[in-house]
Amino acid sequence: DEMITEAIAGVRSDVEAGSSLEKAMERYPKVFDRLYRAMVRSGEQSGRLDEVLDRLAFQVEKQDALRRQVKSALMYPALVFGFAAVVLIAIVTFVIPVFANIFKELAEEHPEEAAGLPIPTQLCVSTSEAITGYWFLIIPGLIVAIFAFVQWKRTERGKEMWTRFTLRIPMKIGDVIQKVALARWSRTFSGAVSAGIPMLQAIKLTGETAGNVVLEQAMDDVYNSAKQGGSLAAPIEKNAIFPPMVGHMVAVGEETGQLENMMAKIADFYEAEVDANV
Repeated sequence: DEMITEAIAGVRSDVEAGSSLEKAMERYPKVFDRLYRAMVRSGEQSGRLDEVLDRLAFQVEKQDALRRQVKSALMYPALVFGFAAVVLIAIVTFVIPVFANIFKELAEEHPEEAAGLPIPTQLCVSTSEAITGYWFLIIPGLIVAIFAFVQWKRTERGKEMWTRFTLRIPMKIGDVIQKVALARWSRTFSGAVSAGIPMLQAIKLTGETAGNVVLEQAMDDVYNSAKQGGSLAAPIEKNAIFPPMVGHMVAVGEETGQLENMMAKIADFYEAEVDANV
């Protein structure tokens, strides 16, 4: 990738000029996000940069594997659905009108035997007439609707409403989306804590890089609790996005000083759950 090649060359040039690695990476935020740079800075300050970079590599590999796993699982149903949609449109546009004309001719030839069409057939014929007769309105309408939806989803309110909707999609789809988000969140949190990033900063960065608005809002509650001297587990246990097991394991991690390991175990568990569900 040209962007990565350019970023690496720029980082090398800046480091040779005397810049710290984290400051050099700061010039390329699209390649090195805030969490990545914070972990590198912590590694530089603690003298454990090699361990932090190894941890970062492990974290990126895990996230990439999870992403590829979900994409590969969705590929086949997406192709089948797309093909089915094309066939359905072709049938409604070209096949149903032929049968509609046959029904009409039969009714005209034998009016004494004519009877109303069944409701499903009437629905198919009406849909076909709407598509073939008003395609010049339907197609632009769909384009405008899609554009409006994309713009709405980019707003803060729209993003939140859409995320909450996806978490409620039936047939285990919402369940998988939730578990993917939890796996990414816990892996990121574990990496931030293991890198030695201060807890409040780790909570803030984890929420901002979670990729899920609901989790980001949940981490705001965790941040406020920790800032006031409270526990991390209390707000996690109260939030519906987190299953009870997560709150219990975070509480155990806090009490035993093994929060990093507990978060890693949560990530392992939900990555396995995603693998089973998809």
